[in-house]
Amino acid sequence: MSALTPLLSAAAAGESLWLPDLRQALEKDPAALPLRICLRTAGGERRDACLPLVPQESGEEAAFLRDVLRAFLLNLLSACGGSELRLYLPEAAPASLWELTASALTALEEPGYDKALRVSARLCAAAGLPPLRRELLPLRAWTPPPKKASAAPPELGARLRRLAERGNRGLRCGLDVGGTDIKLVLARDGELLLAEEYDWDPSRLPTAEELMGPILAFLKRGLEKICPGGDARPDSLGLSFPDVVIRDRILGGETPKTKGIREHDPENYENELRRLAGLNERLESLCRPGARVRALNDGSMAAFTAALELACAGEDGAIARGVFAHSLGTDLGSGWLRADGSVPELPLELYDLLIDLGSGPQAALPAEDLRSTRNENSGLPGARRYLGQAAAFRLAWELEPKLLEGFAEEKDGILRLRSEPEDLRKPCLEHLMRLAEKGEPAAEEIFRRIGVHLGQISREIEYLLRPETEERFLFGRFVRHPRCFALIREGCASVLPGLRLIAADAELAASPLMRTLAARGEGMAARFGQAVGALYYGIEEEKA
Repeated sequence: MSALTPLLSAAAAGESLWLPDLRQALEKDPAALPLRICLRTAGGERRDACLPLVPQESGEEAAFLRDVLRAFLLNLLSACGGSELRLYLPEAAPASLWELTASALTALEEPGYDKALRVSARLCAAAGLPPLRRELLPLRAWTPPPKKASAAPPELGARLRRLAERGNRGLRCGLDVGGTDIKLVLARDGELLLAEEYDWDPSRLPTAEELMGPILAFLKRGLEKICPGGDARPDSLGLSFPDVVIRDRILGGETPKTKGIREHDPENYENELRRLAGLNERLESLCRPGARVRALNDGSMAAFTAALELACAGEDGAIARGVFAHSLGTDLGSGWLRADGSVPELPLELYDLLIDLGSGPQAALPAEDLRSTRNENSGLPGARRYLGQAAAFRLAWELEPKLLEGFAEEKDGILRLRSEPEDLRKPCLEHLMRLAEKGEPAAEEIFRRIGVHLGQISREIEYLLRPETEERFLFGRFVRHPRCFALIREGCASVLPGLRLIAADAELAASPLMRTLAARGEGMAARFGQAVGALYYGIEEEKA
């Protein structure tokens, strides 16, 4: 019996099959052969991995092993993007493994998986490169990666403190665009003038113009509020945006937020995405002449924000190995600030990672059904249904359907959260959080399991990216409730005891503007933390 036989039975029975556990099971098989994987990113970085493959004893096993390999390749591309993907098999590998590996490379073009190819193609185009090249080669052609030169000790803490000081001069603006709301902060000469949010659902908007419109209108209203009838023009503007953002440009285009645009006119989508990438220029038109809008992915903005607050607190040691952060709310945002202060030019679309190749009955449900492990963005059972609000709704039904009374309804066999006469996503999540705070057992288990899932995706992150830091800073709606965060930490510790989760709340507040937010209470620091981080990020390149 091969290592695959018991795994297939467990998947069919509805058990979770975590991808890191699958790799470990394959490694223990004495017949395993190493598949070397070498990825070159659009930015020129090299990423290497080794995946064990075993001979198959049936067609069912072959199909499953191909799915394991394809899942890992999808995760690698979702995290890193790529311009070249080369796979190397030992020459003595049986013909069945060569055929299986070749078919896994081709299968990346199938619906759902092809999303990662499109993102890679856009990143390559922005870098002046052809689309991702995929090859299968004999192992003798593989060469070990070169040793990395040791970098000079960075002065990241001092740089970030200087940045916070510069934020005390002029009119500064930070925008944090999310999946259920947009947050805006405005400060003049170090005084916080405005911190407001606007509810929206970008996934329903059919054009780039209609998606940009509410963002621009919200900023205009905020500027008018702080200077009625005047001409308030920010000296700088930082934008946190939920998509792949490289060198200030929105390049990904495959997130749930652009779902409405993709589906409205698929043939014209690339043109619409280029229009969306022009959001910076539209925002710059509302700033003082010469001001430049600086944009960053929301996850990377979370990492930048945590680093700046730690630096302002004098905790340079806490950022010496870099900062890795997640925003946990509508979805899972992920970001990484290296120890030298650079943001890796990688997609980091970790909310799409495939971490569970089991749970067969749940994965068989259509993506539109909230009980399904498949997410509506890709149609695949990705991390979006294991973390964030979609996970909370799915787990609520699985653990105790009564938790969703008044919020969910079933039509034509599909269970959905009600959206008429109002969008109930935020109210439903708040309802589940309040129940967990009150000690309702099923509601508590929701957030404990989300912590387990965070631990599992963290295992995959370690394998794919190898960040040096063992701390994760969490931003977003889930962090605002202490009991929910404690449950998430408990669940995560059951998987990765050495991983330390830190809430980006009032205790992290150290910069002048973040301290002002924290003093206002009501979770203001957690709610508007990334918007403040965006404000500081927007002025990063100004001269002192």
